[in-house]
Amino acid sequence: MSAVRTVLGDVDPAGLGVCDAHDHLFFGSPQLPGQELRDVSAARAELAAFRAEGGGAVVQWTPYGLGRRAADLPPLSRETGVAVVAATGLHQAVHYDERVLKELRGPRLAELFVAELTGGIGTSGVRAGLIKVAGGFHALDAHARWTMRAAAEAHHATGAPIAVHLELGTGALDVLDLLCGESGVPPHRVILGHLNRSPDSVTHLQAAASGCWLAFDGPSRTHHATDWRMPDAVRALAEAGFGDRLLLGGDTTTAAARSVDGGPGMPYLLRRVRPRLVAAVGAETVERMMTVNPGRAFAVEWR
Repeated sequence: MSAVRTVLGDVDPAGLGVCDAHDHLFFGSPQLPGQELRDVSAARAELAAFRAEGGGAVVQWTPYGLGRRAADLPPLSRETGVAVVAATGLHQAVHYDERVLKELRGPRLAELFVAELTGGIGTSGVRAGLIKVAGGFHALDAHARWTMRAAAEAHHATGAPIAVHLELGTGALDVLDLLCGESGVPPHRVILGHLNRSPDSVTHLQAAASGCWLAFDGPSRTHHATDWRMPDAVRALAEAGFGDRLLLGGDTTTAAARSVDGGPGMPYLLRRVRPRLVAAVGAETVERMMTVNPGRAFAVEWR
């Protein structure tokens, strides 16, 4: 039986409800000093605000070493009634101290991913439900190739989906070549993130044709072609027959971006992005993107 691995246990994918397929309750990187997501009360309030708008599930893409606070996730999920999926994985090298990366060299990285997917994150007992890795800008450096190969090993051992941060939405085809071509990961187990940041319709269509998932995640940022072009990108994919491969997310990565701190936060996805997309592609397609598709993307016959 396929199941989505949440922080409260494995659940039927049909029970997720409206899903924010890429977001963060907790996140901390040396690249974002002073903007860390660490406050449990704020995370609780953000989940409650998302729930009040009709949200049912959030997939947190925060990987190893970036302040996931795994032990805090189950009580937050219970208290708010929002299902939460946690991640293992590794981000770009720039987010880590070199000492941390040295400790993970060799086969240890894949072993870590498998352990967090099957046994739990640290001593929390909370099992991850996906592997998050990251590419570079229009290319894959040695770090990206190392982490993606480890993610592929962990996928083959567990069945876990692999979610990929695409830097400014680029490098999608290189990622698919490495994960699916070289490493044998089935395309339907790969989720490409941030495609809204690169309005390249040809690449979008080529990636979708592979059978992978395409995530449009995060409100507009300065100089990013996101909100104002996203409806056209989604419409092009839906009209080409790929409406069943699309996901939506909010990608809240800083304290200032939380709705409870004055930013758009998780509710923005439902308050503003959803109606805008309904106007572009219709309610049925958007409903599928937010309910049916996430269940299929994150549900696994776990090994």
